[in-house]
Amino acid sequence: MPAPTSPTPQPTVTEREARQVAEAARQQDWRKPSFAKELFLGRFRLDLIHPHPLPADEDVQRGEEFLTKLRDFCETQVDGARIEREARIPDETINGLKDLGALGMKIDTKYGGLGLTQVYYNKALALAGSANPAIGALLSAHQSIGVPQPLKLFGTQEQKDTFLPRCARTDISAFLLTEPDVGSDPARLATTAVPDGDEYVLDGVKLWTTNGVVADLLVVMARVPKSEGHKGGITAFVVEAASEGVTVENRNAFMGLRGIENGVTRFHRVRVPAANRIGPEGAGLKIALTTLNTGRLSLPAMCVGSGKWCLKIAREWSGAREQWGKPVALHEAVGSKISFIAATTFALEAMVDLSSQMADEDRNDIRIEAALAKLYGSEMGWLMADELVQIRGGRGFETAESLKARGERAVPAEQLLRDLRINRIFEGSTEIMHLLIAREAVDAHLSVAGDLIDPDKSLTDKAKAGANAGAFYARWLPKLVAGQGQIPRAYGEFRREVDLSGHLRYVERNSRKLARSTFYGMSRWQGRMETKQGFLGRIVDIGAELFAMSAACVRAEHLRASGEYGREAYQLADAFCRQSRIRVEELFGRLWTNTDELDRKVVKGVLSGTYEWLEQGVVDPSGEGPWIADATPGPTQRENVHRPIR
Repeated sequence: MPAPTSPTPQPTVTEREARQVAEAARQQDWRKPSFAKELFLGRFRLDLIHPHPLPADEDVQRGEEFLTKLRDFCETQVDGARIEREARIPDETINGLKDLGALGMKIDTKYGGLGLTQVYYNKALALAGSANPAIGALLSAHQSIGVPQPLKLFGTQEQKDTFLPRCARTDISAFLLTEPDVGSDPARLATTAVPDGDEYVLDGVKLWTTNGVVADLLVVMARVPKSEGHKGGITAFVVEAASEGVTVENRNAFMGLRGIENGVTRFHRVRVPAANRIGPEGAGLKIALTTLNTGRLSLPAMCVGSGKWCLKIAREWSGAREQWGKPVALHEAVGSKISFIAATTFALEAMVDLSSQMADEDRNDIRIEAALAKLYGSEMGWLMADELVQIRGGRGFETAESLKARGERAVPAEQLLRDLRINRIFEGSTEIMHLLIAREAVDAHLSVAGDLIDPDKSLTDKAKAGANAGAFYARWLPKLVAGQGQIPRAYGEFRREVDLSGHLRYVERNSRKLARSTFYGMSRWQGRMETKQGFLGRIVDIGAELFAMSAACVRAEHLRASGEYGREAYQLADAFCRQSRIRVEELFGRLWTNTDELDRKVVKGVLSGTYEWLEQGVVDPSGEGPWIADATPGPTQRENVHRPIR
């Protein structure tokens, strides 16, 4: 069969075009209530999360039974030190996970999976990731963003029948979006899928393909050229990794997650049946973003596991290590770090469990909650690991292997710090998460006033938008003046031996303050608001803290009501909320008192070479080569390092 025409070159897009592509991929409707969305609008809807939603008894039984098996496997069959030493998860370990059914945790039982809920899937990831984070990454990439989740949401019945049984037991999957010159800007996507009869022909190069080195099935995002009978646009496909023309050109190595099977994958005239297309042409980005609505919860779940381990090591070490006549834990400088780890782990688990249970019940829209959990978990997980290294002192900087060699307990604290660092980049960097969440947080404003700040809109459109905005703000702004947070005995059901009601009143008051601050920002900057990334980032960070405080209080009351460590949970929630309030006050202050303008001037000077003299006095140990590797489509010039595991 003759090959189709050559693929199109790397797209050149303007900033506005790139934003339009991202905006078109957004899930723009809100059919269900969202606690976090309301929070950003100044409406503290505690009723959406309290009482804490509960899983069904059969879900608990199924989940606990699997966790018992997984714990035994992790304790007896996983050698985390070996994975770190050899920079690879042994084949027998992966095959053991397959036999256990771990590849099919989120896949329905009718396709051979375990059918776990989101809650228990996340608990399993936290457990597996504590044995070695690379195992958590393998399982998460396979199920949270790999083939199973997009097929569950958007696949045809035939696709589910064909691929899900394989994914549940034998086949590892990967998700391929990023390219050497395409990160968070998908408008520049260069991989093409050219229609050819009842097939598509893929050409292009994908970078950082987690699981790609060992994968059997791939979800690939590629650009379909617009033509007669073809809408075109970025489209999702299921691709067999063993297809002719698929080459894994490199297994990448990183500062952490040494066991991760992440590579560079080239497609050269790879034929994919049209039946393997997921959803319609042009729906690829929407599929990817919708998949991530719950898929993002896997990462903070593993951060919860890391926090639990940090707390365990901090407790054991700081109780045994004595300095100046008493355990180091009793020195305030160390004790404050331990308190931070304990309180933050409690709050982060509260965020993840609450969001996961709401996802299972499907009664709320949790896209913002999941994004906040990812953002907050990745940042706080890193800080907790950093504090553990500090608590351990020189031993925190020393490798576990070195500690063992000289006769001490092999505690991999420095490894955890390296492993967790990627979470601030994975599945949307912190900076991108700030912008993504901020876009959702101001959605109500843009829906009524967006045309006012759109330079392409006519005067008639602007006039109409002005009238709509006036009506909206006339109703909305007065509601931000007063609320339950100003009633001294509001939220009295949270007043126990430790009183959490004051923290919820604080959240309510500051939810309204956050909404007012957002409105002031829009009034001040209007169309330039989207360029004020420092301001938007702080708005989002305040929202994350308020969500975490709310979740912590609700979880504490849930544990008290169920008779499970209620008194202790109240203490942890109180400690977290007091720590969080300090951060919130600082963030509010920095909304209007900051160095953002000065920073922009300095950046321009750096880029223009104004401060190049400051770089003198050092040598650059970097090697030669381009900043971005050449990704020109064509046949591979390298050996295929694809390594399917059987």
